[in-house]
Amino acid sequence: MTKRVGICSTTFARFDMASAAVKQIKKQVTGIKFIERYVPGVKDLPVASKKLIEEEKCDIVMAFGMPGGERMDKVCAHEASTGLIQAQLMTNTHILEVFVHEDEGRDEKDLKELAYNRATQHADNLVKMLFKPEAMKREAGTGVREGRENKGPL
Repeated sequence: MTKRVGICSTTFARFDMASAAVKQIKKQVTGIKFIERYVPGVKDLPVASKKLIEEEKCDIVMAFGMPGGERMDKVCAHEASTGLIQAQLMTNTHILEVFVHEDEGRDEKDLKELAYNRATQHADNLVKMLFKPEAMKREAGTGVREGRENKGPL
């Protein structure tokens, strides 16, 4: 049975994380139907993600955003994250939140690398969640981190 993967991204982001994630998923599995939606900013992601699940029958959604570094941007990102969690609970469907805050990067090159790494590593998580749950179980408690170096187990 073909899995349906929702891809929801923002025009405010400065890097196309959605395309990087789709390419990463396609390297690993076939037979996935991608349904894409694009919205202006992170606060628009919850409803777009919920619509992908309810109206497009997606099995899972990836929500990509790049909030700015200002205090208000952090508030908006928190509200968007809360909305994504609520949408997951309302639909019993995972929405992988892939946010990269502009102030996470040391410079533009580092920010671009971080965005690429976080997007592709979350794409790997999606593949594990849908097709290789035993791999996800093996990583439990190992300090795996998306975008930067792993923390490692205690």
